[in-house]
Amino acid sequence: MVKIIADTFSERYVSRWLVFTADLLLIVFSLWLAIWIQADFHSGNLSPVTFFLKLRFIFIIYTAVFLFFHTFSGIVRQTSISDAYNIFKATTWGFIIVMFFSIVSFHASPTQPDWPSYSVLTLQYLLLLTGLIGSRFLVKHLYQQMILLNPKKQIGVLIYGTGTTGVLTKNTLLEDKEYHYKVVAFLDNNPYLAYKTLEGIPIMSLFVALRSNFIKKHKIKQLIISTPSMPHKKKKGIIESCMKLGIQVKLVPELNMWINGQLNAHQLERVKIEELLQREPILLDSKNVYRELKNKVVLITGAAGSIGSELARQVLSHSPKRLVLLDQAESSIYTLQYELINESKEKDFNHPVEFIIANVKDRFRMQHIMDLYRPDIIFHAAAYKHVPLMEENPYEALMVNVFGTKIMADLAIEYKVEKFVMISTDKAVNPTNIMGASKRIAEIYVHSLSSEKTKFVTARFGNVLGSNGSVVPLFRKQIEKGGPITITHKDITRYFMTIQEACSLVLEAGAMGKGDDIFVFDMGEAVKIYDLAVKMIQLYGFKPGIDIEITETGLRLGEKLYEELLTKKENLLPTPHPKIMRASVSSMSTDSMTRFINELTELIIEKDEFLIVRKMKQIVPEFVSNNSVFQVLDKK
Repeated sequence: MVKIIADTFSERYVSRWLVFTADLLLIVFSLWLAIWIQADFHSGNLSPVTFFLKLRFIFIIYTAVFLFFHTFSGIVRQTSISDAYNIFKATTWGFIIVMFFSIVSFHASPTQPDWPSYSVLTLQYLLLLTGLIGSRFLVKHLYQQMILLNPKKQIGVLIYGTGTTGVLTKNTLLEDKEYHYKVVAFLDNNPYLAYKTLEGIPIMSLFVALRSNFIKKHKIKQLIISTPSMPHKKKKGIIESCMKLGIQVKLVPELNMWINGQLNAHQLERVKIEELLQREPILLDSKNVYRELKNKVVLITGAAGSIGSELARQVLSHSPKRLVLLDQAESSIYTLQYELINESKEKDFNHPVEFIIANVKDRFRMQHIMDLYRPDIIFHAAAYKHVPLMEENPYEALMVNVFGTKIMADLAIEYKVEKFVMISTDKAVNPTNIMGASKRIAEIYVHSLSSEKTKFVTARFGNVLGSNGSVVPLFRKQIEKGGPITITHKDITRYFMTIQEACSLVLEAGAMGKGDDIFVFDMGEAVKIYDLAVKMIQLYGFKPGIDIEITETGLRLGEKLYEELLTKKENLLPTPHPKIMRASVSSMSTDSMTRFINELTELIIEKDEFLIVRKMKQIVPEFVSNNSVFQVLDKK
């Protein structure tokens, strides 16, 4: 029964004119009560006619003031301090006007006053103010109690942050119709707030609240961080403490992400693994990048992919003359087009953006596009990068990763492009698979080119968190389905970097490149994929091995346990940016590389995969296949 009543009233709101009518009745009642109190609770000789004469001007003045201040427009069940302050202002101004006319009237006709005494007017003001504000908070309290009686599963919650956002978060949780949240405490490490309360809820320090006995006693399931601007290091510490206690952590989104300025419980974001793996923000020389891109025509291949789309967003913020976005994936480029058009309106970007469906291995199409737009800078992100798939499709890996890159690089020289920036991968280092080897051949080819007009730059980095094909989205789907999480090997490790960080470093490396450079990014510490899976399970509030299983499936085709950033013959040289190093690599002459490419072209036509891979191993001597049918080619 309680649930039916709660659900019924939660979908309905009282008309503001009904609230206004109730406020007008309070004007009448407060004056009658003030007169009655002054008369020591005796009605005396106050007739209805006399009462009406004393009420009429007071009623008109307060009515006009309430209409002016719109005191009746707020949602009663969500009455806040700002609503109470608005009522206070309106009632006080009404009282001041009433007293003014009362004094004027008394001096004009002292023997026959049309107004009550000053003491009655003052008492009425206090009663009216108390009634208007108190009635609203009483309705709010009764509504919240009705919601609390709703027989739903209770979720104990801690809210970090005692500011306005923290209070709004608390109110939002109590208004939620789907779950029954119980806010146990606000958390704040400010010692001056210790042992105080906020809206009747105690304020505690993290040290006191994040203890196992306290968590168990109050059945706390979630901690909500209501301060989006919290430093990363502090946020990471809170999240890791909660993970150990089995508490799910959620984040209040930035204010500009709220729907119509209102927070909804469904908008609370589950903490992503990126929060734990990302490092402190990298400081970049944005002026250098801005000078590089301002008023330039920029072409991005593979623009609909994870890296390409983020590059597009960052390039747009540096005032290019025109941005040309090219990809062969129709649906993905359509989605990017929709997103960028909306984002450009929000951020007031007026730079022309072209969206093109094309394949980089189609030389005639690429030549037409180059001739049409004449780009100054090319960011070449188009590539096939899924290791097992490329192991089974070496023809396509070569056609896109090698010959597609060759077509774009050759056209860059032909059309006198200022700079060609190729996006590479750590899998090109000591490759154990077709994908990595094809990217290494592309690196060698680009590095072999020399041109007075075009500078060639290669940016090499590891896995990108949340990108297409990353383990993070895969693990997320597996957890949401109830598991199990599948990993290929318990000891496998990978380097990770956020998409935003990777693209920022690409732009920075591109700006500082002087020609024939291979830049390697500081990827931090290698992450064990098993540990990554454990943390993701804990972030969802589950227990690894109990709620969600983790199973090993064995290494996939071409996969290796550890990724590397340098070959044995390479060394790192410093650059002006501490997170970007220049790799000192062995080069190959243009003639030698051209001969190898021609030989690969002939083998491609013959479509003999083993002959193709044998030639790839000849070009890249450190290419040793792993867990692949092509391992037979490595045997002496």
